[in-house]
Amino acid sequence: MSGGKFITVEGTEGVGKSTNIAFIQKLIESRGVELVISREPGGTPLAEELREILLNKRDELFDPTAELLTVFAARAQHLNSVILPALAQGKWVLCDRFTDATFAYQGAGRGLSLDVIAGLESIVQQGRQPDMTIFLDIDVRTGLERASARAELDRFESEKIEFFERVRAGYKSRVNSRPEKFLVVDAGKPLEEVQSSILTKFEPLLDRWLAR
Repeated sequence: MSGGKFITVEGTEGVGKSTNIAFIQKLIESRGVELVISREPGGTPLAEELREILLNKRDELFDPTAELLTVFAARAQHLNSVILPALAQGKWVLCDRFTDATFAYQGAGRGLSLDVIAGLESIVQQGRQPDMTIFLDIDVRTGLERASARAELDRFESEKIEFFERVRAGYKSRVNSRPEKFLVVDAGKPLEEVQSSILTKFEPLLDRWLAR
């Protein structure tokens, strides 16, 4: 293969991204593929520092535009330091969130201009998009109950339910605009059923990629 594949996993709070990314990782690595696991925001020491700035609660209001620019600053560092070099070496990259999250959280959630986000996307990514995105979908209230039972909530997780309803709608809008790019999985079902669905939907695509 002349280059690696770039796969992202998206979803609102409590969808089980970490658990299911580990499942997808095993599935890919079982085929002998060299895989890099990363996350956004984050993925490099500097980008992880920016992640802490984004997630930590503070008394000062985090201006939405400042938040958006911080997200893309972390993405630029991550993309150029980790993702692109790995893909150029023929490695695959499996990433917990990417720019779809920005359109959902900062766009639909915060109400920022989608055109502005698309402009920043163009500057930072230079056309580089995931080869496939697995969207783990769940009822917002169920997801938040799961998240609150897991650990102390960060700044984003502490938002009101209406914010996450907008975020989920933003994700669904992304899916509807490019259905060929997404594999949609109902993450509200028991874990065994969720992972069975991932296997059923993702394995045929994996087979086609590896056959080329």
